Amino acid sequence: MTDAREVSFHPLRRRALWWSAALGATGAGLAAVRAVYGSGLLDVWLGVGLLFALLGLVCLYAATTRVSADARGLRTRTLLRRRDMPWSGIADLRTYIQYGRNQEIHRVSVLLRDGRTRRLPLPLSASAGDRREFEAQLDALRALHRRHGDPVSRHVPVISYRAAGRGTAVQAVLCLLLLAGAGIAVWFVPVAGEEREAWASAVPCAAGKPAAEREECLSTLDAVVARVEITKGNKSDWLYFADGRPLERLGVSREGARGFHPGDQVELTVWRHQVREVTGEHHVWREHFTGAGEVAVIAAVCALGAGYPGARVLLHRRGRRLPDDEVLPSALPFAAALAGTAVWLLPLCYLHPMGPAGSPVALVWAGSGAVATLAMSVWAWRATRIRTPGDGAGVASPEEWEKGDRFLAARFLEDTDYNPNRFGTHIVLGDGPLAVTPHPGPGRFAARRIPVERLTVTGVRRVRGSDGDTVGRGWHIAELDDAGEPVRLAAAPADLTRILQELEAGRRTAPAVGPGPSV
Repeated sequence: MTDAREVSFHPLRRRALWWSAALGATGAGLAAVRAVYGSGLLDVWLGVGLLFALLGLVCLYAATTRVSADARGLRTRTLLRRRDMPWSGIADLRTYIQYGRNQEIHRVSVLLRDGRTRRLPLPLSASAGDRREFEAQLDALRALHRRHGDPVSRHVPVISYRAAGRGTAVQAVLCLLLLAGAGIAVWFVPVAGEEREAWASAVPCAAGKPAAEREECLSTLDAVVARVEITKGNKSDWLYFADGRPLERLGVSREGARGFHPGDQVELTVWRHQVREVTGEHHVWREHFTGAGEVAVIAAVCALGAGYPGARVLLHRRGRRLPDDEVLPSALPFAAALAGTAVWLLPLCYLHPMGPAGSPVALVWAGSGAVATLAMSVWAWRATRIRTPGDGAGVASPEEWEKGDRFLAARFLEDTDYNPNRFGTHIVLGDGPLAVTPHPGPGRFAARRIPVERLTVTGVRRVRGSDGDTVGRGWHIAELDDAGEPVRLAAAPADLTRILQELEAGRRTAPAVGPGPSV
């Protein structure tokens, strides 16, 4: 298929899609007839016809989709658009992974010379069962691109959710929305504080005071509870009053509703034209006023929540010079810094919502917390730095190596005779031969000797999207040649450097024999 002069892709089950589109057209006709001669807009057959018409439109769009490629370039045809892309304007063809609820959808992403990207409607893979067919179709497209164009990469770039080429629009919008929520909450802090203070300082209205001037004082009304309605879920419960006086019903909390019974004589306290308190013989319900501290905590939570998507946008900006398929460092160190900030910031906001000014303790508290946050942010920045292969950071010299066996977290990404079914999770080095183990030690139980005499290091690189999501973001990949077969070894940079040093040392001393079953 990779030697084809022209390739084209159509949706699967195309005949079934056309039949579904015809059924949708029938539904549209039924909806039109019922709209003219039916009993009204609520007609059941009208709803059925509209539903079939909508499904038919979707099937028609899928049935008319076509992607083809030849010596001139790529062409896409859909119900709404046609697009031609010459090979001279295409920089690369990549795999783009969309993540569903329980599946990964692989699609072809076209990188244009001007930096823009286009995702082709076909081919695509929605399950592991058709993944090989998708890869073969992508290989055919890339073969045509190599023949008639100039691709920028030799391998197939895979754009996963961890890759540098992934867009950050969603993260940026989420960050802005959370910051906007924090700003609104900050604006409400003094409002909530003033209302709560006004309620706490309100006094009963003087006798003979006009009704128009009773808004800021407390007035009382007598009532009789007629019945109590306790609803399900988190909805408000209701107190109903006899004869609907002074009001028909009042929404209260679940605990407040359970404290009253039909026939109870109660006193209602009115403030600012609303009932704020219900006093009975054995129970009192008071409306909860949100304080300034609670609103300040909400503002702080929104601001801290905006920090994580903001950190992801920052890391993407920091790795803007990386290839699109290389994996960015994790933003979890920044999440840890945000969590550490929340430990001191949230109590401070609750106890001092209007700011630490005027309180020496609060000023020391805020200053110490700010210094701690700065230190954690610097640590997070250093922890998420982009390390290039060969920088040698954290690698001990051979003279400093510990004696005895040492287990390093590392794994071969291919199924080999010394790594059957990719069972290895660690590599043990030390007194014995270099070996793969499915455990972190101690002991060499189930270890498989690595045939160091067959392995040759061809290069070391950072993690790419094609290496899978099980490889750590901060790890590096060693590309090895195993008697003509490419093999990848993944490990943390310092551990990988030490393993490769052991591998090279073993090559100079190991006899030319195959791997044993165990060591």
